[in-house]
Order: sequence, then structure tokens, then C-alpha cells
Amino acid sequence: MQEYHNVIMENRNSLKISGVNDIDKFSENTIVLSTIMGELVIKGEDLHVSSLDAQTGDFLMTGTVNSLSYSRNSVMDGPFRKIFR
Repeated sequence: MQEYHNVIMENRNSLKISGVNDIDKFSENTIVLSTIMGELVIKGEDLHVSSLDAQTGDFLMTGTVNSLSYSRNSVMDGPFRKIFR
């Protein structure tokens, strides 16, 4: 897998992200990604995952993006980690 992380957003309605390890959670309003730079939370409306290439770490999505935020902690840390093992 590549060792770099890029986020390219076009008109707040499509995102291309490199350096993605996994999709931790997704719904029409929230997508949580595990990236090489930490957890990335994408919030918006009508969000759809187009693709995730496990070989290259390239992720594509569409929908209206309202926010992007990084966190050091994973959504799977804490009490939920034991439930989803």
C-alpha cells in the first residue's frame, strides 16, 4: 500500500482520498475511515461510497460533504471494541 495521504474534494460533492486502510462505518450522513494519518470522519448528506481499492488505498465517494475531521482515536476504541471483535 502507498505511504501517502491525499484528500481531493470537488465542489463539495465528490471526494477522492488516498491512504485509506478501511471503512469503519458508513451511513447516508456519516462515513468513518481508517487512514494512514488516523481516523477520518466525513459528515454530510446523501453520502455514497463509490469504491475502496484495498490494494492501493484509494477511496471514492459522492454526496454533499459538510465536514471532514481527523481523530487520533478510532470509533472502534473503547466499549464497542469488545462487542465487534
